[in-house]
Amino acid sequence: MTDEVAVLGVGMHPWGKWGRGFVEYGVAAALAALADAGLRWQDVGSVVGADTVRGGYPGYVSGATFAKALGWQGARVTSVYAACASGAQAVHTARAQILSGLADVVLVVGDDAAPKGFFRPAGGDRPDDPDWLRFRVLGATNPAYFGLYARRRMAVHGDTLEDFAQVKVKNAALGALNPYARYRRRTTAEEAAASPVVADPLRLLDICATSDGGAAVALAGMDFARRRGLTEPVRIRAVSTVTPRYPNTVLDLPDIATDSAVAVDPPAGTFRGSIARAAYEGIGPEELSLAEVYDLSTALELQWYEDLGLFGAGGAAKLLREGVTGPDGRTPVNLSGGLASFGEAVPAQAIDPICELTWQLRGTAGDRQIAGARVGIAANQGLFGHGSAVIAVR
Repeated sequence: MTDEVAVLGVGMHPWGKWGRGFVEYGVAAALAALADAGLRWQDVGSVVGADTVRGGYPGYVSGATFAKALGWQGARVTSVYAACASGAQAVHTARAQILSGLADVVLVVGDDAAPKGFFRPAGGDRPDDPDWLRFRVLGATNPAYFGLYARRRMAVHGDTLEDFAQVKVKNAALGALNPYARYRRRTTAEEAAASPVVADPLRLLDICATSDGGAAVALAGMDFARRRGLTEPVRIRAVSTVTPRYPNTVLDLPDIATDSAVAVDPPAGTFRGSIARAAYEGIGPEELSLAEVYDLSTALELQWYEDLGLFGAGGAAKLLREGVTGPDGRTPVNLSGGLASFGEAVPAQAIDPICELTWQLRGTAGDRQIAGARVGIAANQGLFGHGSAVIAVR
């Protein structure tokens, strides 16, 4: 397809709490991606950096920050900020540059040195900022929202605490096999249930941590890939970057209320459900070999099963119990271990899943490898209506 771009290389810096500057993590990931692609830094025509807004001034100009750290060579630079969806939006930008002929090779980089504990608002008073308001007016940290999502699933669909714990068990077992994951220890359902309650009904092991880490992807046009002898590379087939539709009747970060549907009927599906639908270009959920989803909490992973179209509303826990989303199931989810095993390094956490899709589609994912992977999706959501999904094929 003429709108496909080739994934020439991927790279990561291991995630954890390293106590160093975030640029170091991004440079390590970028160099790994270039090495994986067999490219020199001088071959790169454009750098797209996914921004972090907590790491000081360089975080606001991350495209140029990485270009400088790798060595000025005249490449174009772009910086993208879309909160947790920044990495996928950066891939979208890179793909557009390649398809428009602005560059043959584009390097996408994201990394972060996240604060310890849960995220909090940046300094200053911003009463017109819904993110600031929900922290300062309601004291609603991210886990408070995750707890609301979990309670909604329990009330509407009958999910149980045991279902949530089994999501953690699955992801921890897969993260234990991933050398880039921060948490590489298997977890039992009993351990998950015994961890401290953070935001009822969710416990500590139901909620992802904050981390340091980096990820990078080297993309190119199909003609460039073929000239280099790559006849069947992993390809990015589609990227969706949709926004919600009015009225939005399901509570969503960072807003603290839903829209009224008195005068206008709500859309047929939710915002999160529209993210994957917009990416299914000639491909349906039944064709997915695997999925990487944005598991800020165990309950949210279950919600994604339905939002991806793997099952109808209320069927997610059934899929989990039957092993459909496990490593031996029909559609494995979060073979990387997910954010449960990595934690949040915000600008990198929508690039990290593309690395996993690439390794799986190449057949090089080691102990996590599934057989015959041909189509994968990475689905992600950022604050303020940033929806992003990436379809990769081989």
